[in-house]
Amino acid sequence: MTSLLESRFSRASSGAFQPERVLRTARLVSGLVLFTFVTMHLVNLSLNLISIRTADAGLEWLMEPWQTVPGTILLYGAAAIHVVLVLRTLYLKRTLKMPAREAAQILLGLLIPLLIAEHVIGVRVYGSMTGTVIDYEFVVRALWIDTPLVGVKQVAALLVIWAHGCLGLHFWLRYRDWYPAAAPYLLIGAVLVPVFGLLGFADAGKVVEGLAPAVRPAGLTIDRIREALATKDILLNTAYLITLVSVALTLLLRSLRQKRERRNQIEVRYESGEIVRVPMGSSVLEASRAGGIPHYSICGGRGRCSTCRVRVIAGEESLPAPGAIEAATLARIHASPDVRLACQLRPVGDVTVLPLLAAVHERTVPSGIRAATPGREREIAVLFCDIRGFTALADHRLPYDIVFLLNRYFAIVGRAVEQSGGRLDKFIGDGAMALFGLETSAPEACRQALNASAAILADLERLSGELAGEIPSPLKVAIGIHSGPAIVGAMGYGGVMNVTAIGDTVNIASRLESVAKEFNAAIVVSDKAVDLSGLDLSGFDTIEISIRGSARPLHVRVVPQDAMFQNGFPTVRSETAA
Repeated sequence: MTSLLESRFSRASSGAFQPERVLRTARLVSGLVLFTFVTMHLVNLSLNLISIRTADAGLEWLMEPWQTVPGTILLYGAAAIHVVLVLRTLYLKRTLKMPAREAAQILLGLLIPLLIAEHVIGVRVYGSMTGTVIDYEFVVRALWIDTPLVGVKQVAALLVIWAHGCLGLHFWLRYRDWYPAAAPYLLIGAVLVPVFGLLGFADAGKVVEGLAPAVRPAGLTIDRIREALATKDILLNTAYLITLVSVALTLLLRSLRQKRERRNQIEVRYESGEIVRVPMGSSVLEASRAGGIPHYSICGGRGRCSTCRVRVIAGEESLPAPGAIEAATLARIHASPDVRLACQLRPVGDVTVLPLLAAVHERTVPSGIRAATPGREREIAVLFCDIRGFTALADHRLPYDIVFLLNRYFAIVGRAVEQSGGRLDKFIGDGAMALFGLETSAPEACRQALNASAAILADLERLSGELAGEIPSPLKVAIGIHSGPAIVGAMGYGGVMNVTAIGDTVNIASRLESVAKEFNAAIVVSDKAVDLSGLDLSGFDTIEISIRGSARPLHVRVVPQDAMFQNGFPTVRSETAA
């Protein structure tokens, strides 16, 4: 299956020009250029908290590079590319029904040129036409004293641009492994940078109020000033007009395209029974939104997160081959050939699909698990634990006794998992499944899983001692531990929603628990989990086991029932101890 996906990806990307990937890169790079400019501008403003002279000195390093020819081309080019690509996104949308965060990104992207045009054009045109030195005293006097309303507009513009940039960075970075740990610090920076910048602007305004009125430079006539201001107004109105006409033209062309496409519609059917008719060329995600059908899309339809994926039930013959972006994401999650990304799949005929992640109301998810991201691939450790010989133990005993025993056992497992830093996933009969690494690294997750297994065995031994007169033999468990990639998400229906994991890693961990029973062992842990944990388990036997669906055997370590534990981890029993 993996080889099929990899070949599918290679066909989609081998030597072919990939316009979507190029455009996505252009949008990202242009956004980063604009965000860098705004960040440097705010940092320069914050230098006014020291003094206006310090802020003027900072202009040489922070702002003057943007006024050179290469800097000007880079800045204006980035702004033009970013706006054009926002308009392209608006044009390509088959429906304007979208999550609020996507609508906010598009709206803010279109507002930015309108908000910054007055300041950028005013400063550059006035300075070049009048020969005036544009320093912080001049700018602050103009915005704080002469035209305070314009100053308020520029403050609003900075905040809007900053918010737009921070949202874009968040959506770009949030699936990086390091991002969850760095997010709190980045949030602090996202708050402090504009706060210090605006405080610097306000402080400079109070300083300028106490200075003598500005003296007009020699040779600068009133007529020249009026000419510069008139030119500024013409250019500013032109910028406003171009932006508004561009938006209107985009919406008009989109409307004309929709009328043309309505003549050739397809049906997107859902296994639950809903049918949505959309123009050919619409994505399955757009069909879901047009039909009001809940559908996850954490990345906003960019093909990054895979949470919108669907299984194609019928109509495979009408499906185009995956593009490079879709194929790469499908290969990353080891998807089967009948799984596609709804945001990238644009059928050319009728199709029936099944969304694989249930987009039910998030309020039905227990409050303690809201932090988990639906459908996110993570490197985790999975632990399966099961009582050995439970059926024989339950024979000829009252149900109340069995309930009491199971509750004591469940409490031992749950406490061991939670105290070790894991999350108890579910109980299945007399078995349990636990996840480690949802908020930590994979090596730490493996150490936590081994620590939890040691705690389970120790507490179960104490429980057996307490119940020695009530049970025929000491309680024993079989534990399987494996580490690898898994899809972690809130799955279920209605009020029965839980964060769980699916994938080969979970299946292998379950298989290792069965192997532990077969070998009468306490723990069977894969070599991968052992290597990641950094623990020395070389003293325990290594065996090879076969895994269904895998051509290669899996190497595992077998920890026997009589193993010793030190600091919560299994250690080889010494001859003296024996």
